[in-house]
Amino acid sequence: VRAKSLALTDLFIELVEERCAGQGFTLATPRNSSGRGSQVSFAHAEGYPITQALIADKVVGDFRAPDLLRFGFTPLYTSFEDVWEAVDRLEVIMREKRYDSEAFRTRAAVT
Repeated sequence: VRAKSLALTDLFIELVEERCAGQGFTLATPRNSSGRGSQVSFAHAEGYPITQALIADKVVGDFRAPDLLRFGFTPLYTSFEDVWEAVDRLEVIMREKRYDSEAFRTRAAVT
């Protein structure tokens, strides 16, 4: 279970850094897999609206102030295909600036 958790998070980091390069994401979670659990966080100045756009597109993550997008990977039921799909959706949201909407900027009590 731990090996799959690390493989999922390693893949997510690799794909986000490759496919969303130049989009303002900074890895906030330790890169070394021995220093992290089953979650990955990226910092981004537009973290809140990006998180909301992802949730609207059925990618469940959460936001932590001031600028962290946080994603959990439960290895018992998260697949490698799920990781690819999540990054596909993130890439489109960033490329098309779908997060740049008042609906996604309005802060809710819970993300």
